[in-house]
Amino acid sequence: MPNHKNKPKQKNTHSSSHKSDRKLPPSRVDERSNTADNASEPADNQPFALEGRNAVMEALNAEKTLHRLYVTNREVEGSLRVIIARAKERGIPVMPISKDKLDEMSENGRHQGVIALCPAYEYTDLDAVLHDLEASGQPPFLVILDKIYDPHNLGAIIRTACAVGAHAVIIPKRRSAGITAAVVRASAGAVEHLPVCRVANIAQTLDRLKKRNIWAIGVEQGGDPIHSANLTGAIALVIGNEDEGISRLVSEKCDMIVTIPMVGAIGSLNASVAAAVAMYEVRRQQ
Repeated sequence: MPNHKNKPKQKNTHSSSHKSDRKLPPSRVDERSNTADNASEPADNQPFALEGRNAVMEALNAEKTLHRLYVTNREVEGSLRVIIARAKERGIPVMPISKDKLDEMSENGRHQGVIALCPAYEYTDLDAVLHDLEASGQPPFLVILDKIYDPHNLGAIIRTACAVGAHAVIIPKRRSAGITAAVVRASAGAVEHLPVCRVANIAQTLDRLKKRNIWAIGVEQGGDPIHSANLTGAIALVIGNEDEGISRLVSEKCDMIVTIPMVGAIGSLNASVAAAVAMYEVRRQQ
């Protein structure tokens, strides 16, 4: 594993010209009322429904707890036959119902003949993830999301993080999307295979990670080109939302700010796309 002491001393660049010239959008977090804070709380502490064969199959493959399966009472074939067989092997109740009933239960109309009722998502403890990584000797590759509200962006980022071999995705308890059925669908089932950790405070979490010699790398405009930065070793990649970017306090906690070069007429990327580009650059270097 590379020795981070040999990395350029970039953690003090917050006072350098390129950092001071960055146009960080003013944080609107502190301006939100208590009502807005409560509205931003994800309603993910309740059971939810998984729709579609791929999402349900991934949950079964990962041996996740499922309360029951609702399946079409029409002729069953292909992957749906496998899903029913695996559910019965695990003792999960399988209830055949009409397509009309499935349509009524479905939120998006893409149930593909199966809907599974699941308990609330169980987040992974970050300390447990770090302990396992230390025991394995692997340099941590973590993805930290700051104020990603859109469930489709969150799901897409988790999907890519799983694909590139990241060890965990970290989200805040407040002012963020949580793991819901929409996120599971957008992740194509990746949430069943990649730990998602929920923390009370992202800035404090970065302090904890840095004590473990994990470098915090923020992806935002105004930094050094991402391809020229040293992204080897233990890395925590910080991604902000596309409207506000990374919160000011979180940005100040980052050891380094890197930027994805933009040469075309469009000056920004969707948060999940920017995260994907950054994650694959980390994977390329490692």
